[in-house]
Amino acid sequence: MVYILGKNLIQGPEIFTQFVISGLQLGFVYALIALGYTMVYGIVKLINFAHGDVFMVGAFTSYFLVERFSLHIWPAAIWPDMNGTLVMIIGTITVILISMILCILLAVTIERVAYKPLRNAPRIAALITAIGVSFFLEYFGALNFVFSPRFIPYKRPFEVVAWYIDTTGIHQIIQGTPPPENAITFSNILIIIMVASILVQIFLQFLVRRTKMGIAMRAVSFDKPTARLMGINVDQVISFTFAIGAGFAGLGGVLYAIAYSSINSLMGVLPGLKAFVAAVLGGIGSIPGAFVGALIMGQAEALTMGFISTPMRDAVAFAILIIVLLIRPTGIFGEPEAEKA
Repeated sequence: MVYILGKNLIQGPEIFTQFVISGLQLGFVYALIALGYTMVYGIVKLINFAHGDVFMVGAFTSYFLVERFSLHIWPAAIWPDMNGTLVMIIGTITVILISMILCILLAVTIERVAYKPLRNAPRIAALITAIGVSFFLEYFGALNFVFSPRFIPYKRPFEVVAWYIDTTGIHQIIQGTPPPENAITFSNILIIIMVASILVQIFLQFLVRRTKMGIAMRAVSFDKPTARLMGINVDQVISFTFAIGAGFAGLGGVLYAIAYSSINSLMGVLPGLKAFVAAVLGGIGSIPGAFVGALIMGQAEALTMGFISTPMRDAVAFAILIIVLLIRPTGIFGEPEAEKA
């Protein structure tokens, strides 16, 4: 069976499925960023455009930890007889956690220095500040003594294992041996990104619905002055929200770098904007909405690359934003907000 779509000749459903798998990988990464957008907006009604740059900082932090300090193999230095797979698992988790912690510290600092003084100012002031912080992080990071404006090859902290699916089942791809023609391939990177993103979604649902901090977050989101009168530390809740969102953006940055093996100081711009589109599509302020919107965005981008052309993928992403704002401004899961008197 042959389908002719745009300029591409797509042979059989296997190629379509391969693009769907690529879209899942992208979508799950976008979800990790979009969750931060939607949480911050839900609490302080701020679109934090610096969020994508926190994602970039997470990727570069992991790069330095792996490339300069070889932290991904630290268990082998302490326990030389440890199994190699276990060394990579523990080392990679260590790299991810340190990257997340640094992103959390950065985001909390930004919130305290740049956003907190503007909390009672008009929204446009905070929005302009967020854009300014974003530019500062991007172009400060572009300095050669900080990160770099060039694309830098990223050394993965673990070995990539790939499989292919054909009519006989699932088989591991032997290194140096190409998979059979028309086979569907995937790797452990996709599995790691998918599992991490789903676990984050479950954790956030539990946090917001089942914990005291989650109840406080919902109270602050609904009415800050009343929440403060009830004894809730509003400043602490807001800082915690920024911290959680930044931690998961840092996680997304590390996983994105692992998946695509190249980083630079502007790498957070487009993923950050597309994650914002995903949050709007799903209903900004809704955690499930951000997750679903990100998966839709990932599929839209991957299928555009496969069926139309690669340069069109960004245009399609922002066309989705325009269409959503015209047809359903509140997004898939969003609800209209009543205007306060």
